[in-house]
Amino acid sequence: MMHCVLELQPVSDAKRAEISATPRTSEAHRALLAQLPGMNAVQCGGQARGLHLPADFTVLAWNLERCLFPRDSAAHAARKGPQVLLLSEMDHGMARTKQRHTTEDMARALGMTYAFGVEFFEMGLGGETEQAFCNDDFNRLGWHGNAILSAAPFEDATMFRLDDIGHWFTPDAGGDADQPRIGGRNAIAAIIPGADGPICFVSTHLESNAQAAHRAQQFDRLMDEVDLFAPDMPVVIGGDLNTGNSAPPDDGWRDEPLFERAEARGYDWSLNPEGVTTRPSLITPHPGRRMKLDWLCARGLTCLGNAVLPSLDETGRPLSDHDAVLAALRG
Repeated sequence: MMHCVLELQPVSDAKRAEISATPRTSEAHRALLAQLPGMNAVQCGGQARGLHLPADFTVLAWNLERCLFPRDSAAHAARKGPQVLLLSEMDHGMARTKQRHTTEDMARALGMTYAFGVEFFEMGLGGETEQAFCNDDFNRLGWHGNAILSAAPFEDATMFRLDDIGHWFTPDAGGDADQPRIGGRNAIAAIIPGADGPICFVSTHLESNAQAAHRAQQFDRLMDEVDLFAPDMPVVIGGDLNTGNSAPPDDGWRDEPLFERAEARGYDWSLNPEGVTTRPSLITPHPGRRMKLDWLCARGLTCLGNAVLPSLDETGRPLSDHDAVLAALRG
């Protein structure tokens, strides 16, 4: 079982050079991924403000698109008073986000504890719109991943890797030759004490560079891992599932098999409000279409209500190209 560490081990300059010279194959990618300790650990930090979650609590899932504005994003989320945040696309040591640990910054602003795990080690500075935010021409760490923030302490935390074939490293799998990335989609899972016993929370991000069948396989693997990590425990899963991302219609999410497969294993999708969850942003100013990518589901809990939190701050500035989804739950 993977447990928390205080710091993630950086990638050395020698290892960066080796990655740049490595053939772009799935086999080489798997070997590199196994050799990077920082990508095979969960970093935990921050400070919880209570001993357990209340009997009725709110959970929020939000893809923060690198998290350009961690403190402003924390203040925006705080308006809804969530006790648990399931976050994706969080930078740590990236030039485009001023080399900040965006998860740690949000946790500090909210008075929460956190668990962070690396989805990708990025060697490039990102796309053209991202590079406009860079003050440096290098990434101090190059970490990009998913996180959980909680008002109550973690009893345990781990990371599940959902694939290792190198979608974003291997050209045959659709990788970007100009921006090599080591890693793949993952899920961060944490057991958090509730008023009536522990609850497992999972923050995940499924593959956009794939078809629906692959995402269903990823979600199957996630559910299998949850059953091993937190057997017979209530579960909340949230994140950017990239549903319908590879389908032309804006309602392509309806054809994703992962929904039915999760329902067959006891998961409830009633936590989700109607409507799409993407919008134009500073990094993605002109999306081709608006999509419903972001979801919450639960097992063993009762949904008391749900909502979408638009990602526009009080000035109308978009904090992300994804809106947040939230649900009030009872154990």
